[in-house]
Parts: sequence; C-alpha cells; structure tokens
Amino acid sequence: MILGLHHAAIAVKNMDDALAFYCDILAFEVVMNADIPAGIDVMAQALGLSDSQFKVRMIKKANSCIELFEFAQSEAADVDRPANKLGITHIALVSDQIADDYQMLSANGVTFNAPLFGGEPGRFAYGRDPFGNIIELLEHNPAAPDALNFSS
Repeated sequence: MILGLHHAAIAVKNMDDALAFYCDILAFEVVMNADIPAGIDVMAQALGLSDSQFKVRMIKKANSCIELFEFAQSEAADVDRPANKLGITHIALVSDQIADDYQMLSANGVTFNAPLFGGEPGRFAYGRDPFGNIIELLEHNPAAPDALNFSS
C-alpha cells in the first residue's frame, strides 16, 4: 500500500548555495548526505544517466523532506520554465505566519509573481526560489480537508 509522499527532489547548480537557502533560511535540517563518484554503474543505471557523479543531501523539516542533487554534469534548466509544462510544476511550502514568511522569503531571493492571494486561512503566493524553481507559499489551515500535521 502506498503510504504517501516521502520527498520531492531538486537538481541544483551549487549544493552550498542550496543548503544556505533551504537549511539556513527555511530551517530544514540535513538528515542524509552522500557524494557519489563517477563509475558506479548501478547508480547510472538507476538514474538513467551515463555519468552519475553527484552530491546528494536529504533535508527534513517536521514530516517533509526535499532531496537536493548537485550533478557533476548537468544540463542548464529553463529558469523561466512555465508552470503549465508537463511534469512537476512546483513544491509548496506551508506557513503558519504567511505574511511574515512572504516578506522573509522576498528578502532572501524569492521572486513572487504577485502579492498574497485569497483570504485567511487560505492565502497563497507563487514565486521562484533563488535557483529558478517554482515554489508556492501556502497558509496552513488545520481544518482544511488536505491539512497535514506539521508537529515535530
């Protein structure tokens, strides 16, 4: 039986910059790290790549994980990739102080498309993290049918 979603993964250009944003600013914690050298055929095969050299860090906050990859050989992403392209469109970060977090994220490299939208307790805003990935800032509504438990 599928239990739920464990993590989303993001390929980043620079692991140190990604950790500075996701850990130092958003307060995720590194719970696993590995540096995988080139030449490990099983990893290349699993990822469907010819060169699988990469750094990987699993970061966690409450019951949410994000896996960060820095590949030795990576292809440039379309940092203006529209949200309507097929595939993963965004990750959502939930907040219990959405106005404060909107300002904090704006001050730390997130470019929002528009101000907060909607009414309490269902406000949200879409923007891009400092690496071009689309993120949604979502106000936590514990009474919503899709509410998750974020206690540690």
